[in-house]
Amino acid sequence: MFACIGVTVDILLRDLPIVLIGAAGGVFAVWANAPAEIAIPTALLIVFDIRPRRCRRRV
Repeated sequence: MFACIGVTVDILLRDLPIVLIGAAGGVFAVWANAPAEIAIPTALLIVFDIRPRRCRRRV
């Protein structure tokens, strides 16, 4: 076992249909002249599965 103190963040790709929806939504938003500062992070939140986990010390 290992000792882990703090927070770890797992970043994984979601299933393919959701990835395609997120990518299409991001491309459509940029095509519709939405600001890239809003469109790209929103698309990335749809595409990636982000899970923060709190680690506790294991003895």
